[in-house]
Amino acid sequence: MSERGPANTAATVPHTRNPLPALAVAALATAFLITLLLVESQVGIAALIAGAAIATIAAARQGLLTRITAGLATREDLLGALCVAGVLVVTVFFHEDHFVLLMVATLILFVVATLGLNIQFGYTGLINFAGSSFLGVGSYTAAVLTMHTALPHLLVLLMGGVMAAAIGSLLLLPVLRTRGHYSAVVTIAFALLFKTFLEVNDILGGPQGLAVAGMDLFGWSFNDNIVIGDDFELSFYANYVLLSLAILVVAFIFVRRLDRSWIGLNLDAVRLDETAAACFGLNILRWKITAFTLGNFLIGVAGALYGMMLGFIAPANFTFGDSLILVSIVLLGGLGNAWGLVVATAIVVIIPEKLQAIQEYRFLLYASMVILILLFRPQGLIPRPLRTYFPGFRTR
Repeated sequence: MSERGPANTAATVPHTRNPLPALAVAALATAFLITLLLVESQVGIAALIAGAAIATIAAARQGLLTRITAGLATREDLLGALCVAGVLVVTVFFHEDHFVLLMVATLILFVVATLGLNIQFGYTGLINFAGSSFLGVGSYTAAVLTMHTALPHLLVLLMGGVMAAAIGSLLLLPVLRTRGHYSAVVTIAFALLFKTFLEVNDILGGPQGLAVAGMDLFGWSFNDNIVIGDDFELSFYANYVLLSLAILVVAFIFVRRLDRSWIGLNLDAVRLDETAAACFGLNILRWKITAFTLGNFLIGVAGALYGMMLGFIAPANFTFGDSLILVSIVLLGGLGNAWGLVVATAIVVIIPEKLQAIQEYRFLLYASMVILILLFRPQGLIPRPLRTYFPGFRTR
C-alpha cells in the first residue's frame, strides 16, 4: 500500500482532461457489443472475438492501452457515465429482442453479485465458493415473500439481501476458524448442502422449484411491455435492465467508496498479513465478519431480482458449477478491481451464449480459464492498481 508521487500524478493529468479518447473507446466498445449480439454466424462471431483480442494485444504492445486505462482511472465518473450510456444504447437498439435484453439484465446482475464476492475475495482474502448459493437464497426469499406476503417488491429485494447475509452468518464460525483452502472447503460444502436441501424440501418446491412473481414497482408491472406512442414498444425485459442498472450503479459506488475509505484500508491490511494487522491493533474477526456480511448482502439482492426476472427458479439454477462461474469472473477481471468485473462478466456471459458450439463445454472452458489465469496472469485482465489512500473518499 503506497501513495503515488506528485511527479507520476502530474504526468497523467494531460491524458485525463481530454474526454475524447474515453468517448472514442466507449463508442467502439458499444459498436462491437451490438455487432457481436447481431451476428448469428458462428464463424463471424469467432472472427469478431479473434479480431478484438488481436486489437487489444496490439494496443497493449504499443502502450496505447496503458495510456487509455491510466486516463480513465482518474475519471471514474466519466467512465461510469459512458458505461451506463452504452447499456442504454444497447437496450434501445434491441428494444424488441427478449433474449438479448434478458442476457444484458443477467450480465448486470452477475456484476452486482461479483461485486459482493470482490469485497470478500479481492479486498479481505475470504474465499467464497458458495456465491451461487447466496444468489439462490435471495431468489427463494423473493419467491416465498411474493407468494405469501404483500410486502412491497423493493422491500423484498432488500429482504433477499438480508436473508443471504443472515444465512451467511451460519458459516461465519467455521470460516473464521479456518484459513486459506480450509476456508474454501467450508464454502464448497455449504454450496453442495444448499442444493441438496432445496431438492429434498417440499415446502420450497423440491427439485421442481418455485414460481416467482414478477417485479411490481408502485403499480408498474415489470412483466408488461413498455409502449411509447403508437409504434414504439420495448420488451418487458427492458424494465429489468433499467432496474438492474440502477442497483448496479448504487452497488458500484458503494464498493468503490468502501475501497477508498479507512474500512477498505483495514480490509486490505487483513488480506495482506493478518498477523501484522493484528499487531497494529486491528480486530481481524470484525473485519472478516463485515466483509462476509456485506458481500452476501449484495449477492442476495442480485439474487432476489434475478428470481423475479426469471419467473421460475429451481435447485438446478444454483449449483456449485454456477458458483465456479462467479469465481472465474472475479479471477478473470482482476482481484480487487471492480472495473475488471464488468469486462470479465461480459466475456463469461455473452461469449458462451453466442458460440453455441462451446455451450456444452462451457464449464470446461471456465475451469481452463481459471487455470490459465492462475498460471500466466494471476493479477487478472485488469490488475488492481496500487492503493492511493486519501481520507474523505477522494483520489487525485
